[in-house]
Amino acid sequence: MGFKEQIDKSRLPEHIAIIMDGNGRWAKNQGKFRSFGHESGVLSVKDIVEGCADIGVKYLTIYAFSTENWNRPIEEVNALMELLIATINNETDTLNKNNVRLNAIGDIASLPQKCIDDLKSAMEETSKNTSCTLTLALSYSARWEIVEAAKKLARQALDQKINIDEITEKVFSSQLTTVDMPDPELMIRTSGEHRISNYLLWQMAYTEFYFTETLWPDFRKEDLFEAIVDYQKRERRFGKISEQLN
Repeated sequence: MGFKEQIDKSRLPEHIAIIMDGNGRWAKNQGKFRSFGHESGVLSVKDIVEGCADIGVKYLTIYAFSTENWNRPIEEVNALMELLIATINNETDTLNKNNVRLNAIGDIASLPQKCIDDLKSAMEETSKNTSCTLTLALSYSARWEIVEAAKKLARQALDQKINIDEITEKVFSSQLTTVDMPDPELMIRTSGEHRISNYLLWQMAYTEFYFTETLWPDFRKEDLFEAIVDYQKRERRFGKISEQLN
């Protein structure tokens, strides 16, 4: 029996976050340039999006480009931006076919204008889809997001639109880029790295982590389903004890 058949559909994680890692190493192992790994990684994204839509995962957020990635060699950054534009243009019809809505979080204004324009267009074209929301974290940093949220609340306090004592966790969360989605229950990171790399720090306070040695271009639906089966074997207590849950 495959992992898909082992999944309890009544206990699916509503939101899965993924750190797609290992494209460069995968390409190097094959004697190719890093850009070849990024291109091959797009196939994995397509497969995982289809897998999520197929079994009923409502939100999928993938770490596509961090603010730290701007520090990579300019040739690689340019190749990534070109790949992003091409992928958005080529896959919008596929997203509509699978009833997937495209979303984006991060410092979007820092992206090349062509990326911004194509991203907005694709988001508009898929805005009515309801099966799954695919969020691209682009030029994203969790610390950047938290600082921006703090600035927003500070401005509101200075303008006397909010009292400092009224700032709660819920109010703070309302200023984050993920305000319209639930916190992720499961975070998957590929390639054997065991860290979260400045990704959704506030949102992942109670997220279950799943790390796999598989490099991202080799990660497919069956790997996703295996991660979900592993997640469903865990007891999520949120500070309580087992007896309280049972």
